[in-house]
Amino acid sequence: MIEKLNLTMLTDFYEITMANGYFEAGMTDDIAYFDMFFRRIPDDGGYAIMAGLEQVIEYLDSLEFTDKDIEYLRGKGIFDDRFLEYLKNFEFTCDVWAVPEGTPIFPYEPVITVRGPVMQAQFVETMILLLVNHQSLIATKASRIVRAAQGRPIMEFGTRRSHSTTAAVYGARASYIGGCAGTACTIADEEFGTPALGTMAHSWVQMFDNEYEAFKTYTKIYPTNATLLVDTYNVLKSGVPAAIKVFKELDPPNKGIRIDSGDIAYLTKNARKMLDEAGLEDCKIVISNSLDEYIIRDVLLEGACIDSFGVGERLITAKSEPVFGGVYKLAALEKDGVMIPKIKISENIEKITNPGFKTIWRLFDKDTNRALCDIIALDEEPAPSGDQYEIFDPNAVWKRKTITNFYAKNLRSQIFKGGKKVYESPAIDEIKKYCREQLDLMWDEMKRFENPQTYYVDLSQKLWQLKQDMIAGNK
Repeated sequence: MIEKLNLTMLTDFYEITMANGYFEAGMTDDIAYFDMFFRRIPDDGGYAIMAGLEQVIEYLDSLEFTDKDIEYLRGKGIFDDRFLEYLKNFEFTCDVWAVPEGTPIFPYEPVITVRGPVMQAQFVETMILLLVNHQSLIATKASRIVRAAQGRPIMEFGTRRSHSTTAAVYGARASYIGGCAGTACTIADEEFGTPALGTMAHSWVQMFDNEYEAFKTYTKIYPTNATLLVDTYNVLKSGVPAAIKVFKELDPPNKGIRIDSGDIAYLTKNARKMLDEAGLEDCKIVISNSLDEYIIRDVLLEGACIDSFGVGERLITAKSEPVFGGVYKLAALEKDGVMIPKIKISENIEKITNPGFKTIWRLFDKDTNRALCDIIALDEEPAPSGDQYEIFDPNAVWKRKTITNFYAKNLRSQIFKGGKKVYESPAIDEIKKYCREQLDLMWDEMKRFENPQTYYVDLSQKLWQLKQDMIAGNK
């Protein structure tokens, strides 16, 4: 974790009052299962990207109530001294299962499940949601922007517009998982290995008598990273000509110009013409300035000549839809070794939960290896197999379909067993590569920005029947 603070107390206050209540009610050791899932993909997209698990693991692996925490809680005057003593000697003992980072995920799938004493499993809700909601949101937005660029590198430039220090650092990490080439956030490179990238500010150019002197000085110092900001005064009249003059004199091995304002299509097409006529066909053109997936898509359709993009505020804040609506709901209890499924009923169909201890199977077409659908099934069920497999819509009694010619993969891994970590987070480059590979297994139709094809997430027959029976019994 980047933070040096003990984050155990970064929680909603009611998590602590409920824990005290469980203690007072004699429910300290009652076993509960909680699922984290989300209900809707941001920007009405076709998929989301799982991210933030590494930080969840670090948090769960370092839970500890300090003397300062205990004294603070004692000062509230509402907590039993025996409960505070329990917290003083707190030890995390839960089991945890999760979907690996970089996996395409979909609504209602239990991407994290926590099983253990209810006081513990309930308490960790806030931080699990905070960490996964934020990074999954940014990774998902980054993936959309990267797709819009059609193979051109995207640099995350949003540190100064992010909502906090941690949002900047973890946002940079998540954007890299989502496909960005690197970040302007230096500490993210230091901590996670997300490549630090950047050029110069307008102030560098203004510090010199003219653009030529500014560019020449910079290129001499950084010949392998000579990307010059050409829009401080006038892109085509002074900025590009000055850059051309410097490049012709010094011939740095890596050369480029960056444009941070103006009509992107017009300026880049004309800049490209000027560079090519000067024999600088190898000079790259970088564009920044309040970009998102729609602007990038449109300027490329207009014929803009761009080699890479720097994307800031609209990526690091996921400006178009800055909330990833993950929730954390009770799915089952366990008493005397017997599981008791639990369900939340609502007049809003989308808020009815799926009961029991579950896992996620992704079914792939044997011929194309493309993903066909996901199945949420009870953990006790065997893997989907056979010549055909019938699946059921989670919210419609009549809607079902049959899948054939497939193979199945379980998306979840066990992360903690009895409170002990049994999973090693991959290196950030491995996560990024895995994300790219998994997206390649998805159909292009579900990657559209507008009206993407729905990727089906259905229930196994056994889970579907359990859900229907519980709904009927609670009417």
